[in-house]
Amino acid sequence: VQLQASGGGSVQAGGSLRLSCAVSGRTFTNYFMGWFRQAPGKDREFVGATRVSGSITYYADSVKGRCTMSRDIAANTVYLQMNSLKPEDTAVYYCAARLRPGSFPRAQSEYDYWGRGTQVTVSS
Repeated sequence: VQLQASGGGSVQAGGSLRLSCAVSGRTFTNYFMGWFRQAPGKDREFVGATRVSGSITYYADSVKGRCTMSRDIAANTVYLQMNSLKPEDTAVYYCAARLRPGSFPRAQSEYDYWGRGTQVTVSS
C-alpha cells in the first residue's frame, strides 16, 4: 500500500488549500484514513480521520469548523479541505491509512501506512 499526499503550498492567512491523498496497492474500501501534521520543532499531531466507507469524521479541536475531509472512492483518494488558514496551520501534512478494524484511530501508532507529507505554509 502506498499513500501519496499532495496539494500543499504557500497561502496567506484566511486562504484555502485542498490536500489530496491517493492510495494505491489495495482496494480503497473499509479503511480509516487520517491526516496529521507536524510543525517545526513540534510533535506530529492529529488533524482528522474518517472511515472511507462511512460518513463519520473526527477533527482536532484546532481545525474543527475550518477543515473538511472527503473521499472519492472511485479515485482511491481522500481530501482535506482547509479554509480560513492561520499561520499556526503551517506544517508538513501527512496522510495515513489504517487497515485493521477497531475504534476510530487518532494516535499515530494506530495507523499502518503513511504518505511522505506535503508542506503547507501560511503567512500572516
